[in-house]
Amino acid sequence: MDDDAPGNPRVGVERLFREHAEFVASFLHRLGVPEADVDDTVQEVFTVAYRKGGFEPGRATARSWLGAIAVRAASTRRRTLRRRREVFDPSGVAEPEGSAIAPQHVLEARQALQRVERAIATLDVKLRVVFVLFEMEDEDCQAIATALDLPLGTVYSRLHAARKRFTEAHTALLQEGSGTAPQPVARSAGRLGGVL
Repeated sequence: MDDDAPGNPRVGVERLFREHAEFVASFLHRLGVPEADVDDTVQEVFTVAYRKGGFEPGRATARSWLGAIAVRAASTRRRTLRRRREVFDPSGVAEPEGSAIAPQHVLEARQALQRVERAIATLDVKLRVVFVLFEMEDEDCQAIATALDLPLGTVYSRLHAARKRFTEAHTALLQEGSGTAPQPVARSAGRLGGVL
């Protein structure tokens, strides 16, 4: 498909892939697609995008449109594959050579990231989709509603429930790691403010 053809308002799959493949892979991983299956599922997402003739700009953004396709692809993947759990192993991530960051800071950052990922994994898929698109991918609620074909109120409701459950899960993980008694959780300003 020619992205630059005159009068063609659609964004072709090649351009979509260049600009959004990394987002799609990350999003699929957060939806629970096992690491070993992410590449194949990314291909499925862009195959569907190709069949649809690319993205036509409108009320949804390309990212939220691809996110909606990814949700369906992840759901299909879960139904067709045996359930297996894979845990992210940060020890496989190489540290940059000559890094001036203290090892303790690297460890703390890894632990914080793991807590966030584990807390997100506790969310029901419907809540997780809205939470990740809004909080982590910076999509607005209207674009999410359009892409997922949901009423705007449903998106707001799911986002509210997801934030509450995420905060509860994250707080429990923090307490589990520190061995402290439960403390009241201060409400964040959104967009994962104050979580890390």
